Amino acid sequence: MDDEWICGRLGEDEPWMLGAVNPPVFENSLFTFASAAELGEAIRNEDERYVYWRGTNPTVDLAQRKLAALERAERAKCFASGMGAISATISSLVSAGDHVLVLGAVYGPTTQFLRYLEKFGVTHTHVDDLASGDSAIRETTRLLYFESPSYMRYEVFDIPAVTAWAAERGLVTVMDNTWSTPIFQKPITMGVDLVVTSLSKYVGGHSDLVGGVVAGPSRLIRPLALTEYQLYGAAMSPHDAAKVIKGLRTLPVRMAAHQERGLAVASFLDDHPAVRRVNHPGLPSHPGHALAARQMSGFSSLFSLELDTESREEVGAFIDLLRHFRVGVSWGGFESLVNAPALSVEESVRATMGIPVGLVRLSVGLEPADTLIKDLGLALEGVGRLA
Repeated sequence: MDDEWICGRLGEDEPWMLGAVNPPVFENSLFTFASAAELGEAIRNEDERYVYWRGTNPTVDLAQRKLAALERAERAKCFASGMGAISATISSLVSAGDHVLVLGAVYGPTTQFLRYLEKFGVTHTHVDDLASGDSAIRETTRLLYFESPSYMRYEVFDIPAVTAWAAERGLVTVMDNTWSTPIFQKPITMGVDLVVTSLSKYVGGHSDLVGGVVAGPSRLIRPLALTEYQLYGAAMSPHDAAKVIKGLRTLPVRMAAHQERGLAVASFLDDHPAVRRVNHPGLPSHPGHALAARQMSGFSSLFSLELDTESREEVGAFIDLLRHFRVGVSWGGFESLVNAPALSVEESVRATMGIPVGLVRLSVGLEPADTLIKDLGLALEGVGRLA
């Protein structure tokens, strides 16, 4: 199926749509049945039957079907947040005494959740590459978790090589695909077992939604949907699902625009003398560019630059001089954003992820690239004068 058709039309011609151009939002908290036997059968299959909002809902189900098709997965389950999806997915795969292997830098709260699991006897180890993974793996290792491109550093991993390595060792693989979205990268086709994505970012696309999704085979999604999804209570609302559906309709067009603007801004910074390096896999100067070009069909507009400084004050001054980049977390919407780990992440965590003081993260939105480039140029000149 074509991605644009999936985003715009999949599931939207069914009788329950009644010809509406926008899918109806089912607000009811429960569904009733003709008999007690029918209710009992539905409850036993609540991952697929409409029983109670906390389980699933027709509007949420339509969003899940679209997302599963985009990922080329059998099924998908939407959550009320990206961390809802991540925590439920990891929890569904481990038990007390198990060990998780984390490859590369990953989203900060994901590491926080893994630390939280230590109180239940689940341990984890961070490694930078598969060679280190061979040294860190244990008999109790059950799961390999990673992002590609990786968090903040945007290192690119060879996904088929990672999944083959994990499969040989009997590990389930979970990958965060938020950076690329399923428009630009489809990890399941490269052997990843489960893919998690924050819908709050590019998929929603308008900074008015918090949500997450996990996609994969029914054998892994169904038990998760019947247990962790139900018990953790991180159910996506039908109103948020409607925003996901609307976001999907324009996702292919928006990602193309993000790619164009992001690469224009990254190329400008890559040539600037005040910038040590730019971590954007779409640039030929990036060490993982050739690999990224093989396993991705495009590049998003989230990347980092490393200022030629070891001063937190200079990093803060650079950010404060920007006028068109708003200071904030998250990303993937219309507006361009800037953030710096050295100003917000504790030093020990930053050191674990290998993030230098001068690293600044940019999310290039949908404003004109020329405007953003001029803004960055003036801010870099201003910091130079202050130094």
